Amino acid sequence: MNATLAVYADLLRYRELFASLFRRDLNAKYKGSALGLAWSLANPLALMGIYFLVFAVLWRVADLDHYALYLLAGLAMWIFFSTSLQAASRSMLDYAELIKMVRFPRQLVAFSVVAAQLVTFGVMLAILIGLSLITVPRARGTVWLSIPLAALFVGLVFGVALVVASANVVFRDVEHILAAALLPWFFLTPILYRFESISGFQRHHTVVEVLRWGNFVTPPVYALRDTIWAGRLPRAGDVIYLAVAAIVALALGAFVFTRVDDRIAVEL
Repeated sequence: MNATLAVYADLLRYRELFASLFRRDLNAKYKGSALGLAWSLANPLALMGIYFLVFAVLWRVADLDHYALYLLAGLAMWIFFSTSLQAASRSMLDYAELIKMVRFPRQLVAFSVVAAQLVTFGVMLAILIGLSLITVPRARGTVWLSIPLAALFVGLVFGVALVVASANVVFRDVEHILAAALLPWFFLTPILYRFESISGFQRHHTVVEVLRWGNFVTPPVYALRDTIWAGRLPRAGDVIYLAVAAIVALALGAFVFTRVDDRIAVEL
């Protein structure tokens, strides 16, 4: 327990170093870009437009009110999750020279790249809250619950990212496996659709239940959408699942990291 807390306590103990790494990652992400953060916002907005055209206009699979808001909420969470994991998987390798030269808490490297992705997610969440207040009057009483739910999701992502970053130091195939897994994972997550709205899923109850609860990204997506898009309190099962998943991910991340910490400089 103490070792787990120590991994995350280093964020406060070495906050100046973390801030320096964060600024470096953020500057590298937008270096030479005239629009800067706007490019990160362009990606989910462009995807939303394309998916809305295909699934709501042409194919008419998604017969949902305020489908653009529904899409954007899911895409914001998925893009934060996937880009954080991809960036974290290579983070130790990208900082190999610094890690081999200086002894410092190496987990800060993985945390800094996730924090750089968090900036975009924070802006997207603010946009989602604004759009929800304007377009979904029934959500005005619940939309603010999206903030603590998003915080739990961030904790989940930080934990999983630390697992991926640590594992990839020892097993370099991890980043390639992750890259291959993210595309099918995206389509198995209800970003573009809703399980309850597709007749094919209704005929396969067991498959739906496995996809609903076996994919740890799905309950957070449902919980956040309930507050922003549906205008109701999130289901207790989704909130409990998210909270437990965040705790487990953070604990697992600390466990895996402490097992490979002494080997990181050698493996790099």
